[in-house]
Amino acid sequence: MTRANFDLSGRRALVTGASRGIGQAIAVALAQAGADLAITARAVESLSETQALIENAGRHCVALTQDVRDVEACGSVTRAAAQQLGGLDILINNAGFENVRASFDVDEALWESILSTNLKGAFFCAQAAGRIMAQTGGGAIVNLCSLTSYVGIPTAVPYGASKSGLLGVTHALASEWAAHDIRVNAIAPGYFRTAMTETFYENDEWQSRMLDRIPQRRFGKESDIGGVAVFLCSDAAAYITGHCIPVDGGYLASI
Repeated sequence: MTRANFDLSGRRALVTGASRGIGQAIAVALAQAGADLAITARAVESLSETQALIENAGRHCVALTQDVRDVEACGSVTRAAAQQLGGLDILINNAGFENVRASFDVDEALWESILSTNLKGAFFCAQAAGRIMAQTGGGAIVNLCSLTSYVGIPTAVPYGASKSGLLGVTHALASEWAAHDIRVNAIAPGYFRTAMTETFYENDEWQSRMLDRIPQRRFGKESDIGGVAVFLCSDAAAYITGHCIPVDGGYLASI
């Protein structure tokens, strides 16, 4: 085992929802490992910081507008990314949405918005990428799951449903697409302070309570996530498919 096993030089990667937070951290980590990237967000101008970080790492970067709730766009944007990069070897399904709400107050519009982004969008992006990879020798897909893929979190019923479903998608696609040399894995981030989760961290009592449940006694940092994505996309993980790696400071191991 050498550093070459983790080298992504020559690989072409698409990262959805890459404008900030975990998506940005993963995109930059892939670039630092040698990959060229296409990055997407609903507003292309929001990708300027991520694009600059990737280009500062010496890699080529294409920024594209994408709303993953639009199934047709999942296909067209994925094809555009592959065309502009000269191929597609890696997909990171990171785009996600959450709106914390008591389950009695969840309406159909909220349910549809969360499930369409986190589950439907991820599947159809994977389908589009998988079609390309199946014709070009294989590749690696990494879905961003969640602790809610494993445990119930109050006020997060639609989100938990979407992320539990995404874990199921990961298992099923890994089984089906191994014949095409496409590996499908997932990452389940623990408690990371991002723009999407900021509402929780505004509550000091909640922070203290959660830290008591995390064996490492700290919340995740963006630097904690990129290496796991690089590993799963690299030759070092060539015999790993259908698995989800929690990056949670030991949370799931201790409950």
